[in-house]
Amino acid sequence: METKVMNCIMCPMGCELTVTMEHGKFVSVTGNTCPRGAKYAEQEVTDPKRMLTTTVRIQGALLPLLPVVSADVLPKGKVADCIRFLRQVEVEAPVQAGQVVVPDILGLGVDIVASRAMEKVVP
Repeated sequence: METKVMNCIMCPMGCELTVTMEHGKFVSVTGNTCPRGAKYAEQEVTDPKRMLTTTVRIQGALLPLLPVVSADVLPKGKVADCIRFLRQVEVEAPVQAGQVVVPDILGLGVDIVASRAMEKVVP
């Protein structure tokens, strides 16, 4: 048996959770004051996921970078690969907020979308 102590991030309470695992498998969690904490702890130790927020280059806009966000959570272990991929991406203005910039990034089933609009600058 092994234990891992973590703070829950599901609400402002910030409960200190103790997760018990056996042979790499989730067994139990204590310290949570709500069911969301238990769900968070189990996912965090078995299949952690994160949102991705970053920027990509944009041509023809007032600013050189366009803020983007993943439309859903990504596997934590793939976030760095996604960032490396996005460093190569360049879009052309105009772009609307919510517009898909990269569909199905790295085959993970998650789109990368613009988190703000950028109009085309007329030279």
